[in-house]
Amino acid sequence: MRTNRIVQTAVLALLATSIAVTASPAATAPEPRFNGQHYRGRGDIEYLRLLDTARRMFEPDPELQNLSMFYEPKWDGFVEGPTWDAWWIQNSYGTTYSILPLLREPFVTFLQHAQDLWFDQMGDGHRTGAAPPFDWVAPDGCLCDAARPGWIVYKQGDGRTAIHDWGMEFTAAGVLLQSELLLISRDPDALAHYLPRLERSANFIETRRDPTNNLFLAGPAGNLLAPSYAGWHRPDGSYGQAYLAGLSITYIAALDRLIELEKLAHHPAQVSLYTSRRDLAKQGLPRLTTEDGYFIRSLDPDGVKHGVFGAPQHGYFEASPNHDAIAFRVADDAQSDKIYRKIASLPGLRPYDFVLPNYPSYDDMYEKPEGLWGYGTWVNGGHWSTCEARMVLAYYRLGQFDDARKSMRRLLTFAERFRMDNPLTKCGSDVYQPNVPINLCYDTFGPAAAFMRGLFEYLYRANGLTLIPHIPPAIEELQQLDPVRFGQKKLFLTTVGRGPVTAVKVNGRNWKQFDAASVFLPYDKTPSVAHIEILLGNAKSPTGRASVPASPDSPVALETKPPSPELAALDQRVGQLREFHRRLGKTGLGETSEAAHVQLALDCIQTAHCRQRLLQAGRIKPLAGPAEAAADKSYVETAQKLCTGLDAVLKSSETATAATSRKIYAIWREIPH
Repeated sequence: MRTNRIVQTAVLALLATSIAVTASPAATAPEPRFNGQHYRGRGDIEYLRLLDTARRMFEPDPELQNLSMFYEPKWDGFVEGPTWDAWWIQNSYGTTYSILPLLREPFVTFLQHAQDLWFDQMGDGHRTGAAPPFDWVAPDGCLCDAARPGWIVYKQGDGRTAIHDWGMEFTAAGVLLQSELLLISRDPDALAHYLPRLERSANFIETRRDPTNNLFLAGPAGNLLAPSYAGWHRPDGSYGQAYLAGLSITYIAALDRLIELEKLAHHPAQVSLYTSRRDLAKQGLPRLTTEDGYFIRSLDPDGVKHGVFGAPQHGYFEASPNHDAIAFRVADDAQSDKIYRKIASLPGLRPYDFVLPNYPSYDDMYEKPEGLWGYGTWVNGGHWSTCEARMVLAYYRLGQFDDARKSMRRLLTFAERFRMDNPLTKCGSDVYQPNVPINLCYDTFGPAAAFMRGLFEYLYRANGLTLIPHIPPAIEELQQLDPVRFGQKKLFLTTVGRGPVTAVKVNGRNWKQFDAASVFLPYDKTPSVAHIEILLGNAKSPTGRASVPASPDSPVALETKPPSPELAALDQRVGQLREFHRRLGKTGLGETSEAAHVQLALDCIQTAHCRQRLLQAGRIKPLAGPAEAAADKSYVETAQKLCTGLDAVLKSSETATAATSRKIYAIWREIPH
């Protein structure tokens, strides 16, 4: 069974150094080969290994904190982290967008349930938010800062909330995330359910358009990385609305996706409406652009600009609108290159490889830059991995692979210590919560997710998917072993060679829909399982390539001490869960999210045992001090939560309206308990 392979694949990952073969000095020698758990290839072994490590973070893994650890049974979905009991738009933004093409079940369902916390409680002009002091009644279509069941905060909840604007850029980002999820899944029922809500959110943002310049007004904390932005500091000392660059850029990127959803839903009038709105918003961007080609942070109604680097007043560089404009293709190639050159010219913006939101310190916050607001700590110069994810996507688009490599290397310095915290203080060099034994935040997985998405960019549209290969030139061959989601279809991608695209094969047959920079896959012509080989430069398709056999597993010592009572209790459920999974498969329900949930629970129980075996065999270095016990406990707690959540899901299926859910429950009842 798959669970029985977890120990083997985990050991293989840890033995990667024995898998990489170094080429001999001879001129005819092949590039060194890497055979990982998720990526294989020839060429730059370190880069390939970093890719493989990045992917391991999104599956149960005995050595690395991973995506399964964010499961929250209270709402059968993801949570921000053990110390953050809700789901934030800004914090999840970079990670979610980046991992979506590679996300599998039940994680797709978990993510949708988390985002439902925003959309099921979105502002309607009547609903009251969280308890005082957050009990605001938001306008129709307004999303939020964060939410959990029965609790939603429509404005940024930190700082001087009395003067804060609604979550303006939060709403735009939420529309983008949900639209991207729907474009990938192409589920007509989900499209019918969410599209009216997305339209309401877009209409809400439109209320802030100034028709005289096609810019968008936002007041204090109306930005995505709130509450660093104070809006317009009026002459009378109060704070009002200014034209926020990030709102324009994020909204344009969201509309790009909403337009495609309207096409998918066959709504020509809405396609025309949102296309017009997007194009008008683009017309406003030059007013927010400096002579050097990068975007400022904001423009006051009286003409004062914020974020012109080196200016006597407000002379900082604002990173988010700039790397987002590149990552989401709001900026064209020429402007994107100018923006990157400006970023590269500012060493203070990336002192520890990760990008900061601003450099130097803000001089226009409504609080003094000291304490939590001091430079390098929080929203003023502290590092946020959600932003780094979009920065990494920008690196890939522009071919700046060394920058992406540095980002992933830096992330591992935290991952290897179980210190996946956010924000990162001291300008990105230290954790925000140093007094807990280990840290875990969803944001922090963003750079790893982007390190993978950046390889092919993945532009999902109503009529198909465009792949834009961004393969480091030192990699001669790349095989991505995990499938890419494309509706109900699965894509397995391979590249061979270096340079422009010169040929493409799909399931061994020549494919004509490509150009030098991209490959287009119409949905109706793409096979349900497609093995796509992209030839670059002068490369030729290897003939007779044999599949690379897995390296033999090295002996791993069995656990010499009995499992904890908690893990032993989980072991008692293994037989029952395996039988349930077997019966689901036998009755044609093996591809359901419930079946995937069962398998994930089994995998996590096995992974907890695997970690103990590898520790005892000396294959994993124990964490220092109390961190090791906390790490071990987190593996058991993850499996416990998955089992608890599964029980709740199955119980609710007893009275479900969907026939499939009731059938799953009936099978569950037949299993001896």
